[in-house]
Amino acid sequence: MMSAGLQGTVALVTGASSGIGEATATALAARGAAVACVARRKDRLEALAGRIAAEGGDARVVVADVTDSDQAHEAVEQAVRALGRLDILVNNAGALRRGPFLDGPVSDWELMVRLNLLGSLYCAHAALPHLLRAAQDGPREVADLVNVSSLSGRTVRKNSAVYNATKHAMNAYTESVRQEVAGRRVRVSLVEPASVDTELFTPEVRRMNMAETGATYRRLSAEDVADAIGYMVTRPRHVAISDLLVRPTEQEQR
Repeated sequence: MMSAGLQGTVALVTGASSGIGEATATALAARGAAVACVARRKDRLEALAGRIAAEGGDARVVVADVTDSDQAHEAVEQAVRALGRLDILVNNAGALRRGPFLDGPVSDWELMVRLNLLGSLYCAHAALPHLLRAAQDGPREVADLVNVSSLSGRTVRKNSAVYNATKHAMNAYTESVRQEVAGRRVRVSLVEPASVDTELFTPEVRRMNMAETGATYRRLSAEDVADAIGYMVTRPRHVAISDLLVRPTEQEQR
């Protein structure tokens, strides 16, 4: 693998079994980081780790459901035990369910709150002590926490009430934590993808989006978002990209 900028660091990526998480784990490994790949689907994680290893990278499989606080904490600790430190956390695991609020299934709301918000909080809380240590004693003299939010975290659309709510909440806590640890050289950042072609865009979501917007533009790929994350975490120590919105060139939706 061609490495650039992350040699000697350790990254943990949640939701690494597919989509943006899988692409991000691959991209960070290509830049020299050892990567802990966290998700529930062990077979997919093992396949990803095998591909990274075949390209000369270092990836470890960590099977966990981050909606459970104990499992989220143990996932972070397992990665640190296996790889010795933690320099980067990418909170990517998420779920998208769209539909009218009226008569909407509460189970969908609970899933999004648990995964998009609580899972992110649990992982950040477990990782921050390690990130603070890495910022003090690591060769980069900086550490990174990147939360994968959404365009839906800065705008509101009908039929997305709870998804919007979880992403707005993620944006709010990210900025608060950024202020809390900025003086200790931990960069806490948001990447906000707009329309991305991943598993989150189920056939039902695609149909609803098409009915609402009539959009036929080319969506972002998971690799496009991973490239943005790679850029964010490889800036010089004194440079923080605190919020990065990435959208398809032809997407009109605000």
